[in-house]
Amino acid sequence: MRIPQEELDKIYKAMKSEKNAKVYKRYQSLYLYHKGNTCKEIASILGIDPKTVSTINQLYYKEGLGGIVDKPRSGRPRRLSEIQESEIKDMILNKLPSDVGFPSDFNWTAGLIAKYIKKNYGQDYSIKGVTIILERLGLSYTRPTYVLAKADKEKQEQFKEEFETIKKTLK
Repeated sequence: MRIPQEELDKIYKAMKSEKNAKVYKRYQSLYLYHKGNTCKEIASILGIDPKTVSTINQLYYKEGLGGIVDKPRSGRPRRLSEIQESEIKDMILNKLPSDVGFPSDFNWTAGLIAKYIKKNYGQDYSIKGVTIILERLGLSYTRPTYVLAKADKEKQEQFKEEFETIKKTLK
């Protein structure tokens, strides 16, 4: 089925302004089809299945250009409510782990936060899951750094002295 040149121009314009590679390929498929190429030729050019080319065209005829773009996906629902997350943020910012029943820990870690969530809200979270919550709450997370257990004390002292000398000369 032929489409008017102005519609073909719309497809071309949408294709050229598209940033998403998958959607760009869909526009490209649609454009090539309406320029007279067969589904097999387009599939070969773009490296996709001929059925995909056909499906893209069906979507276009059914929904127009809006049918070509990706639809928003809702994703998995949150296990904690916004109120619970704000309570966690408040707790992290204003309390130490020892204030809420954890033995003598001075800093919050993702592992401790996961334990807190399990204890208070009954939800299991992985370390990665906790870091995603922290990011969503606008909090940064850093991994701890480790000190070598068998470090040479003499070399450390020598380095400190040299470093202090360098600092003094730079002033």
